[in-house]
Amino acid sequence: MYIIFDTETTGLPRKWKAPISDTENWPRVIQIAWQLHDDMGNLIEHQDFLIKPEGFNIPYDAEQIHGISTELAAKNGISLNDGLIKFNEALKKAKFVVGQNVQFDINVWGCEFYRAGIETEMIDMAVLDTCTETTASLCQIPGGRGGKFKLPTLTELHEFLFAQPFAEAHNATADVEATTRCFFELVRKGIFSPESLQQEDRYLEDFKSFNPKPIGLIGLKHLNLKEESAKLIDTETEDVLKDVDVKAVLGELDDYSFAHLHNHTQFSILQSTINVNALVQKAAEFKMKAVALTDTGNMMAAFHFEQAVAKHNKSIAQKKKEAEEKGESFDGEEIIPIIGCEFNVCRNLRDKSQKDNGYQVVLLAKNKNGYHNLIKLASIAYTEGMYYVPRIDKEAIEQYSEDIIVLTGNLYGEVPSLILNVGEAQAEEALIWWKSVFKDDLYVEVMRHDQENENRVNETLIALAAKHKVKLIASNNTYYIDKSDAEAHDVLLCVKDNEFVTTPKGRGRGFRYGLDNEEYYFKSQDEMKKLFLDIPEAIKSIDEVIGKCEHYPLAREVLLPAFDIPEEFQDPLDAEDGGKRGENNFLRHLTYEGAKKRYPEITDEIRERLDFELATVERTGYPGYFLIVQDFCNAAREMGVSVGPGRGSAAGSAVAYCNGITNIDPIEYDLLFERFLNPDRVSMPDIDIDFDDEGRGKVIEWVIDKYGSNQVAQIITYGTMAAKSSIRDTARVLDLPLPDADRIAKLIPDISLSKLFGLTEPELREKLKNNSEDIQRANELRQMSEGTDLSAQVIKRARQLEGSVRNTGIHACGVIITPDDITNYVPVALAKDSEMYCTQYDNSVAEDAGLLKMDFLGLKTLTLIKHAVNNVKLRSGEELVPDDFPKDDTATYELFQRGETVGIFQYESAGMQKYMRELKPTVFADLIAMNALYRPGPLEYIPSFIKRKHGEEKIVYDLDACEEYLKETYGITVYQEQVMLLSQKLAGFTKGEADTLRKAMGKKLKDVLDKMKPAFIAGGAERGHAEAPLEKIWKDWEAFASYAFNKSHSTCYAWIAYQTAYLKANYPAEYMASVLSNNMNDIKQVSFFMEECKRMGIPVLGPDINESTYHFTVNKAGAIRFGLGAIKGLGSSPVEAIISERNENGNFKDIFDLAKRINLRICNKKAFESLTYAGGFDSFSGVHRAQYFQEDGSGKTFLEGVMRFGSGFQDSENSSQASLFGGDSGAKLPEPVIPQADEWGNIYALNKEKEVIGIYISGHPLDDFKMEIDAFCTGNVSMLHDLENNANKEVLIAGVVSDAEHRFTRNGDAFGTITIEDYNDSFKIFLWRENYLKFKHFLNPGTFISILGRIEIPPRRAALEFTINSIDLLQNLKEKKANSLSLKISTKSLEQVMIADLNKLFNENIGSCPVHFTIFDPLDDVEIRMPSKTLKVDLNTNLFKELKKFDLEVEIK
Repeated sequence: MYIIFDTETTGLPRKWKAPISDTENWPRVIQIAWQLHDDMGNLIEHQDFLIKPEGFNIPYDAEQIHGISTELAAKNGISLNDGLIKFNEALKKAKFVVGQNVQFDINVWGCEFYRAGIETEMIDMAVLDTCTETTASLCQIPGGRGGKFKLPTLTELHEFLFAQPFAEAHNATADVEATTRCFFELVRKGIFSPESLQQEDRYLEDFKSFNPKPIGLIGLKHLNLKEESAKLIDTETEDVLKDVDVKAVLGELDDYSFAHLHNHTQFSILQSTINVNALVQKAAEFKMKAVALTDTGNMMAAFHFEQAVAKHNKSIAQKKKEAEEKGESFDGEEIIPIIGCEFNVCRNLRDKSQKDNGYQVVLLAKNKNGYHNLIKLASIAYTEGMYYVPRIDKEAIEQYSEDIIVLTGNLYGEVPSLILNVGEAQAEEALIWWKSVFKDDLYVEVMRHDQENENRVNETLIALAAKHKVKLIASNNTYYIDKSDAEAHDVLLCVKDNEFVTTPKGRGRGFRYGLDNEEYYFKSQDEMKKLFLDIPEAIKSIDEVIGKCEHYPLAREVLLPAFDIPEEFQDPLDAEDGGKRGENNFLRHLTYEGAKKRYPEITDEIRERLDFELATVERTGYPGYFLIVQDFCNAAREMGVSVGPGRGSAAGSAVAYCNGITNIDPIEYDLLFERFLNPDRVSMPDIDIDFDDEGRGKVIEWVIDKYGSNQVAQIITYGTMAAKSSIRDTARVLDLPLPDADRIAKLIPDISLSKLFGLTEPELREKLKNNSEDIQRANELRQMSEGTDLSAQVIKRARQLEGSVRNTGIHACGVIITPDDITNYVPVALAKDSEMYCTQYDNSVAEDAGLLKMDFLGLKTLTLIKHAVNNVKLRSGEELVPDDFPKDDTATYELFQRGETVGIFQYESAGMQKYMRELKPTVFADLIAMNALYRPGPLEYIPSFIKRKHGEEKIVYDLDACEEYLKETYGITVYQEQVMLLSQKLAGFTKGEADTLRKAMGKKLKDVLDKMKPAFIAGGAERGHAEAPLEKIWKDWEAFASYAFNKSHSTCYAWIAYQTAYLKANYPAEYMASVLSNNMNDIKQVSFFMEECKRMGIPVLGPDINESTYHFTVNKAGAIRFGLGAIKGLGSSPVEAIISERNENGNFKDIFDLAKRINLRICNKKAFESLTYAGGFDSFSGVHRAQYFQEDGSGKTFLEGVMRFGSGFQDSENSSQASLFGGDSGAKLPEPVIPQADEWGNIYALNKEKEVIGIYISGHPLDDFKMEIDAFCTGNVSMLHDLENNANKEVLIAGVVSDAEHRFTRNGDAFGTITIEDYNDSFKIFLWRENYLKFKHFLNPGTFISILGRIEIPPRRAALEFTINSIDLLQNLKEKKANSLSLKISTKSLEQVMIADLNKLFNENIGSCPVHFTIFDPLDDVEIRMPSKTLKVDLNTNLFKELKKFDLEVEIK
């Protein structure tokens, strides 16, 4: 017999795998129903009971699901013991326990047996479940874990089996009837085997004979439990205000203020649309005394929030002062910023065995000490508690509870959630714990968003608060500023969960998360007071909380970690007053020791410069900064890590140069220290350091080891929804078709939506620099937004969501070092895929927060130089030192003059190559200047700079005194340093004033410039300069200074560029091998640089097992050999094993020698196959690539046989017999016979090459069509990536289809994608509608095609596109296009031998294409056209190739 049963409970367990003895884990059973059936499915008995809730209540959320209220169960239920006894009696008659997901029911009902102390056989009985992987495969509902099907619900299974839904789920009686029907239908269909039913084989046949038709319902009558519960509740909703004297209470509350204490901002990632500044502005608008920040799980916005409030308060104080001075009244209020966090409080933050997102509880900091405790908790949440979400637990809260205020939270808070889901007793127990820890700083949070569940919870909360003397506090859980933002917020939630807005809100399959209504906005004081007239004490508590909180500034001076200095430099006074005498002493010592190494002689000029800088460092208080930086720079060099020559203004410091921080002499190049550290204005110096990108990690590890992992952190970044991404995200969740979304996104110029819609027409034109196309697109977008269709809605919502924080990342190079545990200063998280800390505050506030920030940049060019130097040493033994390269190398300047700067740092663009050819640089200063000029703005000065260099334009100085500093740039102001030096020389500005001028001009600070101009004119006059030229100089500076570049930075990067050019000019193969190695992961770049190698005449050979290393290298013949590391499927371990064995025991003689010697566990079958496809074994004589894959009679390839041979040989070598008797049995194993096989065709071999390398090496599939491509094609694939520069061109492009897809839109319309590839590039083309229908037969990878199209803006479109006119097979091009072969021959070349050779060639290629000759005399400029009437040839690649050997012009017409 079968007992089929089901239960309804008070909720769900925390742990699904907990034993039934864990009575706190398993919910209570409140309904039990069962049916007892015999083997043929006949009903023997059926029972169902409600269970009286003794000692507990039925939570609201559970009641919402099954409809059973506490009152209904108490009235109509039986005692638990009676239910258990009756079930046990029925159980004795059964052989199997059956149910839908029945293990849950067995556990909860078994736990009730355990609680009652009653024995039961149920736990040990055989179980049959209708919810298994078997029924999942039957129903095939997609979306299960690991690519499997979802387990079906009872409703889904019922609908699958009987083609009708089962709507009464969550009533145990109805569920049992449906489960019974499904179970016996599954038996009837043979889904359960006789073995699983413990029956004989004929049982299923007998059952089907007994039940020939689909199983029907028994026909039991089911009570609607929700309706029954409703009968026991007063249907009239009690008006909470009916006994309230509204006017009197409102009058009473006039003396109290309301402030929002539960607010989420955009830093509650993808959960809130509130901008931090908007939050503060709205609080100010509503004249609130305070406002709190309580983002979920993090404190990322805390610093921005406090800054925003401080800025507001400063403005209020200023306005108040002005009003008082005028004798006017002013009612503006300063605001207290209350920093808090809505923490996820779980049971045990270290338990990650199961998902426990915890309860959401609000903690507010009363003061700075409380803030530091919040920091600790927020850091613990991420560094120790992160599991799906950042979590803390009560143990952590107890440790850091001082000066913290707690609000019980929203419906997901512990106390409210327990009321809703578990029971009032448990909720009360939780409240008691919170009160025991926080006493009078605990407040029971009451919210009124007009929700039934909230109202039910509030009744219990108010009662519990009164019982335990905990004050109530009114709040609104705000997620958006205005009520009108509710729809935009709902869109944001859909973006977060990747759902459609049209999907209904709710729980379970087919539903999505969303807020219940539009009440979660930032309400005014009056609105909030009216909501709580019946409990005015909840409003009054607000002022009490505000009174407990202080406004504490978060900004502080930068704190430097203490630097250990030798005892002889220490000063005892430092310990008394916190001075830095010892650090200054040590820095001076290191500086002068370094100066002795840097300079042949320390002249007075050098000494004066060093003393000035050291004095400035001492006065500004940053000697420790220099000591820290020089420490890790020198440590990096000792570890073999390349350190850049410097970057930014730090290169202007001679102290930095002498200490090894930079490597460019600032005195030699007139680089200014005050550009780096203004002596008149103390600001934090900023030294950014370049390391080779391979070694950057080593330096960071060194810093962590030195200062401690708890004092070093990376910096977080916030990824926000920019204009186009907000459009695309919004369009996706609003279900706007992809082409329409793409079209809207392409209308957006390089500007934010807020500016695009916020600027006036003239302002927009100026912002878009009067670009007519951009202006046209922007206006079209504006017009589109005024509509009422879905596109207009998308634009409207995207404007509201723009700027929302979408995700977090890690700053590319920023590293924080603190003097103590970093969590004493700022909250931290863990960097992605790392154990290293990262700050929760971003780079924009790091310095203000008192954090020492260093930029550790990884510069690939430094790695490239290092590899090139190593290549030179490997090939010739010559050891190069890049810092010692002569700056007057002729070959290097000749390379620049030819514009051959592909692969040269900062000088490789086409525009720079053009200017290099025109400038023909001859000195290093030319390179510095061009590096500074080649950028928007100063670009227009380049032609004049070039003409002046070559004497084609007169060099004129406004004043003779300008020549000293402008001579090197031919009278043109290029650098900011020139402005600074000239302001000092011409007008007597101090170094600090000169730097202030530089900053003001660069940032166009008109008020500062207006103050400084009279001083400049007056100072110039004092030095004998006429006013007119001074006025002109000032005007020129104002126009150009914002473009003027930092010479320090330009000099450093020009030096790196020179080093790369020096290597390319003098060691071309070694340098290009390094370039290829450093671009190994970008196969497109590898292809590009291989073309440059071809131009330079440097052969690039494919990989070779006996010559290749991991990277690209240069062989003895001067050719570049492909690196094994570039082969896909090989991996670093096999490569290391190959190179190690080769270095130790010499080259591999053949494939058998390789198999015998290499570690076959590391070099597996995949590695051998990849090497074969890539041509790595081509140097082994007697066997070609196809033979390796030739199969024997058993279906095994020769390559597999070789590996079996090698494995057997190695096993034999390692066997115990060989060890004992010294036998060489392995050598006697016969080598496999090399099979016969035809060589692969060229296309197949090339495709296999590309499969494992990403590009073609030994040739290209298009080589067979070279003639057609050269003759007829007018464009290439690269043009499709650069539509702007190829607008309105009709192009014919040849390529091979490398990828193709046939797909469907959401509306079911077919479309396709085709990726075409030529020699240098690839491009993905979408084929829509009729184009797809016309050309879909070309969507086959490996097909050679030609595409005729036009680059244009199609009708009703806003952006350039490639419009396809036709697609054809490439082999048809010659037949359709070639009408004749034209040969143009000079009379100088025409001779009998040529005629004979041409005749022979034509006879070998007889065909149908006529040949036309043109003979011309270059001296007399005469030509004769001579079409042949009889000669016709076959146009093929070989003919074309041979004709190119003759001195003639070939053209196909």
